[in-house]
Amino acid sequence: MKKVIFAAIVLTLPIACTTDAPRQVSADEQKALAVEGKKIFMEFGKTLVGHVKKSMKSGGPVKTITVCNEIAPTVAADLSKKHGVELGRTSLKLRNPSNAPDAWEKSVLMKFEQRKAAGEKVKTMAYKEIVMEDGKQYFRMMKAIPTAQKPCLMCHGGKVKAGIENQLSKLYPEDKARGYKAGDIRGAFSLKKEL
Repeated sequence: MKKVIFAAIVLTLPIACTTDAPRQVSADEQKALAVEGKKIFMEFGKTLVGHVKKSMKSGGPVKTITVCNEIAPTVAADLSKKHGVELGRTSLKLRNPSNAPDAWEKSVLMKFEQRKAAGEKVKTMAYKEIVMEDGKQYFRMMKAIPTAQKPCLMCHGGKVKAGIENQLSKLYPEDKARGYKAGDIRGAFSLKKEL
C-alpha cells in the first residue's frame, strides 16, 4: 500500500520543479518590463527630489543630509513593496555602505562610465537584462543618476562647507561620494524583479 501511495505522490509533482532552465521571455514582455522599470525609476526619483526640495527650503543642506539618510531607504522599501520589485540606489563611490553594488550592478556602473567616456549623455543612460541568479530568473535594470549642479554638489562636490562636512562625517564615516563635477555619474537606480 505504501508503494502505491508513494508512486501516486511522485506522479503528481509538477515537472517544472525538476528543472532550473530559464523560461523564454519574449521581446514584448521585455519591452513591457523596461517600460514598467522606467516608470518606477521616475516615481523613485521624483519622490526623492520632492523630499530634498522640501527639506532644502525648510532647513537647508545640513538638514537635507539627514532626510536623505533616513527617507531614501524608506521610499525605496515602500516602492519595492508597492511594485513587487527590489529597488535601490548604488554607486562606485559610496556614501552609505548598505548601498554597495553587487557584482552585476558594479559591472553595469563600469559600463556606464565607459559609455559616458565615449560621449553618451548620462541623463538618458540605462541598461536592462534578463539574468539567472541562484537558480532564479530576474529582470534587472539600472538607470544612471547624473550629478546636477545644485543641490548635488553641495554635498558631493570637491569642497563642502564645514556644517555639511560635520554632518556627513557623523552620518557617513566611510563616505567616498565626493569630488563629483556637474554631469558626472553620481550612481544609479537599480531594479530587480523575479520572473
